[in-house]
Amino acid sequence: MRKIIIGVIGPGESATAADLKYAYELGQRIARQGWVLLTGGRKSGVMDAASQGAKVAGGLTIGILPRDNTRGISEAVDIAIITDMGNARNNINVLSCDLVIACGMATGTASEVALALKSGKKVVLLTQNQATQIFFKSLSPDNILVTNSLETTIEFTKEVVNRPIPR
Repeated sequence: MRKIIIGVIGPGESATAADLKYAYELGQRIARQGWVLLTGGRKSGVMDAASQGAKVAGGLTIGILPRDNTRGISEAVDIAIITDMGNARNNINVLSCDLVIACGMATGTASEVALALKSGKKVVLLTQNQATQIFFKSLSPDNILVTNSLETTIEFTKEVVNRPIPR
């Protein structure tokens, strides 16, 4: 049976303390559900915090790396996908996931959310930024869940991944 892959995206160097806390806890909760965590793979910000949380909880982690090597990779990444694609890897990130959770917001994160919505993916925005919430909700109201609750995030994720696949 195919494993469920949950993407956690968010700021790298500009991640806030709240972003990092949410990401770490999300990583743990994703692992406890038996889902696979997918991030951008770097030892930076949300990517690293989510991967560290998943590893502490015994989870499997995938990192989609921007360069042609593993320099700067999070020590908590189990499977490194080396792309040499820079930011173009963002499309691989979102297309490889069953659901995307944006933990905080930065320009790279915004591009991933937009790509996810364009491909019809469900996205959870775990952010307090009202401008971000309003903008993305206006683009795809049916595919965006805005929340500041980890419990709501996980419950929504369960609903999405347990829906029958349309044929």
